[in-house]
Amino acid sequence: MLAILGIVLPAVLSCRAISSLLSEDETVAEVGTAKLYRSELNALIPKGMAAEDSVRLSRQYINTWALDQVFLVIAEEQLSKAEKDVSKELEDYRKSLLKYRYEQLYVNERLDTAVSDEDIETYYAANINRFELPRPVVKARYLRIAADSPVLPKIRKKMSSDQVQDLLDADSLAYSSALKFTTWENSWVDVASLAREFGTDYVSVMSMMRGGWIEITDSMRVTSVAYVPEMVPAGETAPLEYCMSQIRDMIISTRKQALITGLEQDLLRDAREKGQFVIF
Repeated sequence: MLAILGIVLPAVLSCRAISSLLSEDETVAEVGTAKLYRSELNALIPKGMAAEDSVRLSRQYINTWALDQVFLVIAEEQLSKAEKDVSKELEDYRKSLLKYRYEQLYVNERLDTAVSDEDIETYYAANINRFELPRPVVKARYLRIAADSPVLPKIRKKMSSDQVQDLLDADSLAYSSALKFTTWENSWVDVASLAREFGTDYVSVMSMMRGGWIEITDSMRVTSVAYVPEMVPAGETAPLEYCMSQIRDMIISTRKQALITGLEQDLLRDAREKGQFVIF
């Protein structure tokens, strides 16, 4: 197929060949009458990129370009004249793109992106049913540590304390001794994120939890342990703190839609008043 279509491109390009192509101002590849020039390829290579990386990127782009051209050649040969006529689709796309770009310009010039905590609290209270949790959210501390670490028992004890100093001591020991330490002490996190630390799904993690503790020791004698002092179960309303970023985005999205709706109404009204829009 490649030979029939007249692709002038080795099946496997060597690093030396690619480097040579990049250093010469000439055609890099051909498919039928289509040509890929060195200047086009060079424009895609970030300045300062390592030679090996630039070679790999060049090879990938050349192969992708060639495949696109092959598809075009086959399509031109196999499709009927009517099937190849894409003028209506192009015009529809052009109109849609122009409409979208103007909407974005209009919105960007007018959108109020300032969202106060009061705005968020009001939205949360008015839409409380929208924030039912599909999975539990938790506050937790997690660490991976050698199973025989002498400080592990002390960390376990202090991690579950309600004394600030004990928690600070646990954090200090974990940071200095653990292979990995992550804390969600002051923020809610989806239990699925905690489950990923254990390399499993959240259902398995929940089934392993005993008294707020989750602990696994793998075949390499590395222990993953988490303490979960707070949890909101699935099906209950998500805490406001967990939803704040999401609500902020929702408020801004609502404002965007309101601007677009207002724009559409204004444009139609103006068109009617100027006699540009008439329904027969």
